[in-house]
Amino acid sequence: MTKVVPNASSLDPKKKQISEMFDDISPKYDLLNRVLSMGIDISWRKKVVKLLRKQNPQSILDVATGTADLAIALTETGANLITGVDISEGMLNVGRKKVTDKMLDQKIILQIEDAENLSFRDNTFDAVTVSFGVRNFENLEKGMAELN
Repeated sequence: MTKVVPNASSLDPKKKQISEMFDDISPKYDLLNRVLSMGIDISWRKKVVKLLRKQNPQSILDVATGTADLAIALTETGANLITGVDISEGMLNVGRKKVTDKMLDQKIILQIEDAENLSFRDNTFDAVTVSFGVRNFENLEKGMAELN
């Protein structure tokens, strides 16, 4: 199987390359995402919120939360707590500012985590979301197993 990495000439593992790449693009990520998705990312988040709202989750884990757009939208589900995790501190810092600006610090926690080695006990959350992050898992099977 061919391994896809951001920089094929780098000797760094994919995880490190991904973290550094997203740290670098974090200030412009939201704009890039909006342009590249032609705005579909907005309607996609609304659809996720609508589906989850029916389940009435009290706690949600958003894996590969990035700049926290989905985590912020998930507050509309009525959940008491949304935990967003990502391997990029740069992306999380952008997200933290947005969470604070929207005065959602009591509902959203953002922290650094490796999606393939989450620190949470099983069944900690009522729901788990991941949007675009699975494309960046170094080991897709391990990452998906962590989400289950």
